[in-house]
This record gives sequence, structure tokens and C-alpha cells, in this order.
Amino acid sequence: MGRSFTAAKAAAVGFMLAVAIPALADVGTVKRVVGTASVSRDKVLIPAQPGTRLEAGDVLVTGKDGRIAVTFVDDSRFSVGPNSRVAVSKFEFDSTTHKGSFVTHVERGTLAIVSGQIAHENPKGMTVQTPTSILGVRGTRFVVTVK
Repeated sequence: MGRSFTAAKAAAVGFMLAVAIPALADVGTVKRVVGTASVSRDKVLIPAQPGTRLEAGDVLVTGKDGRIAVTFVDDSRFSVGPNSRVAVSKFEFDSTTHKGSFVTHVERGTLAIVSGQIAHENPKGMTVQTPTSILGVRGTRFVVTVK
């Protein structure tokens, strides 16, 4: 009887961890969507809509009439313009110390950014990559366009 009880407890703990881990992966939330827009996650397109949770590794994709507004857990804000493809390549954030690392890759299109706590805590903590350059975020607001 002792072994079966232990196995049942282990199974319950495993289930709770499996359910809890995805919640820890959320790095931001879609706040507004206009036109054609989606989130590409593990090669699957998810229609973007307000409330869609984002994870590190997600790619924001907009059509010719699309726009997506996102707020991240460090209070960074993105506005993705039409015909864009923007990857949230890396996002790590400690809400207690406000330290972290945020790497974004703009493959094409336009991205307007208002930096949050990661960049305010560490000016080298946030970077934006394009096919031809890497930008270190030193200010609080800027726009990147890749054609």
C-alpha cells in the first residue's frame, strides 16, 4: 500500500508540474490586432487575437493589412506593422530584480518598441537583430524597418 500511495503522489506532482510549466513560459500578451495577423509557434500558425499569450521563440507575422500590439511582462511594448515577421528569439526576466535578457529578430517589416524594465535595468539586456545589423537598445522608444 505504501508504494502505490507514493506512485500516486508522484503522478499527481508530475501532472501539476506539466500543467504549471506552460504558464511560466508566458512572456507577453497580444493587446490589439488589426487585419491579418498570426503567431507562429513551433511551425504552427495561431491566429493572433487580444489575449493571445506569447512564449520565447514565437514569431509575430502580419499580412499587408495587419498590425499587432504586444505588452511583455517587463512592460516592454511592441507595435508590429504590416508585412512583418518579428521573432521573439529570447526572453528571460526576473520580476524581483528586473534583470533579464531580451533578443528580438526583425526578419522583415516594421517594429516600433517602447523598452521596459530589462533595458532600463541593463542597457545591454535588450537587442534587436536584423538581417544586416544588431542594435543595442539604449533609448526608450525607437522604430526598426527592414525591407
